[in-house]
Amino acid sequence: MISSPGKPSALVARRRPGRTSPHPETPRAPAHRKPCSGYWRMTKHRVKFAFSGTNLLDPSPLGEDGPSYLHAPLPRRAGPRPKIVARIMPQRQHPEPIDDATQARLQSLAKELGSSHPDLLEVRPSHTEGKSTDGLYARKDLATLNPAARDPVLNHEIAHAHPADNSLHVWLSDRDARAVIEANWGQRFPLAQVKSGWTMVYAPRNAAELATVEAIVKAGIGWVTGVDT
Repeated sequence: MISSPGKPSALVARRRPGRTSPHPETPRAPAHRKPCSGYWRMTKHRVKFAFSGTNLLDPSPLGEDGPSYLHAPLPRRAGPRPKIVARIMPQRQHPEPIDDATQARLQSLAKELGSSHPDLLEVRPSHTEGKSTDGLYARKDLATLNPAARDPVLNHEIAHAHPADNSLHVWLSDRDARAVIEANWGQRFPLAQVKSGWTMVYAPRNAAELATVEAIVKAGIGWVTGVDT
């Protein structure tokens, strides 16, 4: 390679015999690399939460008044709360034993409820879960729709179940979210910019617990659609 006076040799283009480059000293621009924006955004949330001192088991930030769509007091969940994965996002618990029939029905619950109430609900991939599982949504044209359902983050989503650990996220009224936490059935969501009633519900372990979880999801349906099912 031949260096031009005053120019580093690495910036001089190689020339083929008999051909002249119009810009022999202009290096080729490196390909643009997109930053891992999603990863760094989640990392920022995790660091911020770690220093916040927030206790997700504390229901006191949730309002005590307002509507409730739980038809009966929740039974207290048996045993200790499940262990929660250390990272806050995505919010998950460590899997606990669950019988096959309970798991199958849990994972089909959104479709089952959507089919039972097609005038109120629709099922489509959950946007809050990156479209990796079924989400239960309120229909946008409902006359009874809770105005809060138009929230740009949750955007009409009511609930979804996580295939990996069988926990759920459900959008509840503050009053019902308090009841879920106080009965050891769940905990608050860690991000302050998400509506306060968006609640992590622990995985059911048997048919009786699934009945309680279904009651919680139906309470979410009532809150978002404005119709008590």
